[in-house]
Amino acid sequence: MSERATREEIVDVVWSGEWVAERLGVALEGDGELQELLGLALRRNPKRAHLLVSNVLGKHVPQRPSVVYGAGYGLGERVRALLGADEARRAVVLGYAETATGLGHAVADGLRDAPYLHSTRRPVAGVKQAGGFEEAHSHATSHLLLPEDPGLFERDASALVLVDDEFSTGNTVLNTIRALHELHPRERYVIVALVDMRSPADRDRLTDFAAEIGARVDLVTRAAGTVSLPDGVLERGQALVAAQEAKAAEEAGEASASAPPSEPAPAPAPAPVTRVDLAWPAGVPDGGRHGFTPAHRAALEAALPGMAERIADALGGGARRGRGRVLVLGFEELMYAPLRLGTALEETLGTDTEVRYSTTTRSPVLAVDDPGYAIRTRLVFPAHDDPADGPGDRYAYNVANAGFDAVVAVVDSTADTPELHAPEGLLAQLAVHADQVLLAVVPSYTPTPVSEPAVLPEPLRGPEFSSYAPEDVGWLLQDLSDTELEAPTEEREEAIQSGGAHYAESLPVEYQPSAAYQALFTAALETSAARIARAVGTVTETVLAERGPRPVLVSLARAGTPVGVLMRRWAQHRHGLDLPHYAISIVRGRGIDATALRWLAAHHDPADVVFVDGWTGKGAITRELAAAIEEFEASGGPAGFDPEIAVLADPGGCVRTYGTREDFLIPSACLNSTVSGLISRTVLRADLVGPNDFHGGKFYRELASSDVSGHFLDTIAARFDEVAGQVEDEAKELLAADRAPTWEGWAAVERISEEYGIHDVNLVKPGVGETTRVLLRRVPWKILAKRGAGADLTHIRLLAEQRGVPVEEVDDLPYSCVGLIHPRYTRGATGADGKAVKGA
Repeated sequence: MSERATREEIVDVVWSGEWVAERLGVALEGDGELQELLGLALRRNPKRAHLLVSNVLGKHVPQRPSVVYGAGYGLGERVRALLGADEARRAVVLGYAETATGLGHAVADGLRDAPYLHSTRRPVAGVKQAGGFEEAHSHATSHLLLPEDPGLFERDASALVLVDDEFSTGNTVLNTIRALHELHPRERYVIVALVDMRSPADRDRLTDFAAEIGARVDLVTRAAGTVSLPDGVLERGQALVAAQEAKAAEEAGEASASAPPSEPAPAPAPAPVTRVDLAWPAGVPDGGRHGFTPAHRAALEAALPGMAERIADALGGGARRGRGRVLVLGFEELMYAPLRLGTALEETLGTDTEVRYSTTTRSPVLAVDDPGYAIRTRLVFPAHDDPADGPGDRYAYNVANAGFDAVVAVVDSTADTPELHAPEGLLAQLAVHADQVLLAVVPSYTPTPVSEPAVLPEPLRGPEFSSYAPEDVGWLLQDLSDTELEAPTEEREEAIQSGGAHYAESLPVEYQPSAAYQALFTAALETSAARIARAVGTVTETVLAERGPRPVLVSLARAGTPVGVLMRRWAQHRHGLDLPHYAISIVRGRGIDATALRWLAAHHDPADVVFVDGWTGKGAITRELAAAIEEFEASGGPAGFDPEIAVLADPGGCVRTYGTREDFLIPSACLNSTVSGLISRTVLRADLVGPNDFHGGKFYRELASSDVSGHFLDTIAARFDEVAGQVEDEAKELLAADRAPTWEGWAAVERISEEYGIHDVNLVKPGVGETTRVLLRRVPWKILAKRGAGADLTHIRLLAEQRGVPVEEVDDLPYSCVGLIHPRYTRGATGADGKAVKGA
């Protein structure tokens, strides 16, 4: 379709953004086509007042299917020209749920040979999550990536094309690129949107981001402009929505009260609902939720004319003779299949029959029946696909009283439920507003499940793997001791921050303490042994009281493992219990070891498993574990694991099961493997860890002469009897107290990240334990020390002096100290000795 024809379809005599612009002072400025492409409405959303309503997307505004498809296809052709035919063939296209699933698919068609995937908010049992991200301003924020082919994002390090309906701040797209680049770095990204509405500051941020990750990032859009928002627009928008809804309720009440007492005229009978068999081609997915290949595209194209004929036959003679208006109505993320059925129906029925296309949505938007407002009417109906976030309202906009003679509702088979057919459901409501309703059901595509291994590997135990006794802990890891994995600290830091590598793909060179530092560890252990024993006893008694009688301790390797061993020893010493204890790997940004979880479920009741860690910082691992368990169960893994973590110390206020919330020196944080059974931190690398393997780890046998793992445990266990009375009192106190997480630490980390211009919470490491790790393993920038903090920071000051890192005394810190990783690290930021260069 020509550009002129497309423009003629979207011109309004009255701009459909005038109503909002006049009342809130919102201004839309930019290309001459911008007001033809976009209208304005008000969201019922506490995060953003306005909604840009596209006239060519086919979500909120019914539009000719050929116009909607042509908008996306044309953008795809531009991307193909930008990349060249060869690179376009190797590219991968990713669209965003729910609004841009159809647009992204049309863009992929314009590239011709590229596979397509869209994010989804619907977990699918048996499909492993390949990634995910958050869309902060959205009504439903969490996106999952569930490709059937786990290697989809590894295609020859080809270009990744990301498609959204609008590019407003860029946050969602940049979050996606950052997450995927960390897993599978590539040299080129292309961002595609119908409209670019970024501010000048956001435009600069994209340039800086591309330089930061070392990749080329191109932008392809149809139009560009800005939205000017006056101060207080969010609050004023919320007040306007409330006032309009109150007015509508009042008018409805007045109309009801003024109705004559006589018998009302009978309401017209709703239109019958007729099911039409599409004969959907076997093996073709319903959309891009799990991936859509060029072979799928060819099969669908061949089948579309026949499916359109079946719909036309079911519509009857009126449509065939070019009379009336027909709406093809899609369903939330199911946008592409109904869109293509709509384009085929247009061709089948000819230009004399008006065919329009739109879809239902999860997004609540105010409706105002005014030509200057983009959402004139709305239908509200219950969700009908058993969504993961539970039941709730769903919406169809600009469908009621829109003069449609027939509506073809297209859903996938997952959504063909009793709720869809209920008296208050979508079909019944459509039947009030059209003479004829057809239901076309596309079979939901079910990916082939990943086969499970016949035999899961067994845990590793000392003395063959680790210096711990075999009964102390079983390591759910694979032994990579003979693999060269270490890299210099500075090289690792540069690779991690540039996105060239993930921190779990290599190991830092093990820090070998000087005699002075080893003496400091010994003195700190002697000083704090009773304090640690008390915390061990308190957290163990809490676990036994709430999760007993025989919990299965599963420590997060490796910082949690010494704590798990100590908790096991306390239970044995005080209660005669022989608790099972295993160590498991969890990796920030990549989740927990699913093979290890399956092993645990095969040998124990998941409900008995208690996850154990050393301490909390800002709570990143707490959140990671909760998300990982949810993903594991959604992908078909055994259910019943409780993601709550029990920790020795919770200075960040991130958990409800802890020994103390004080931020003090836990001596096991002072050292690396030599206080953790001579085991490295865990490793997750695709060439070493297969889908049914445990994550990896190394046993540093060569460091046996420096090993103090047993000494650490024995020194603390020797104080168990001494602190037993205090533990009994503290445990009773805690069990009766409100222990709800406060997340005080997370708020402090966010504040520090902005105050110091870091803008990345992952580079802010709060608490004594995390600060110690920064000084031992990363490239520290500076240390923030709470003014007046005493002996707990002696080793921090010694390490900082050795690394040439400044220590800054500050007030209002919920932790004893915070370590800041160099925020713009390159090897030029340190000298040859690894010390910080002044002014870097």
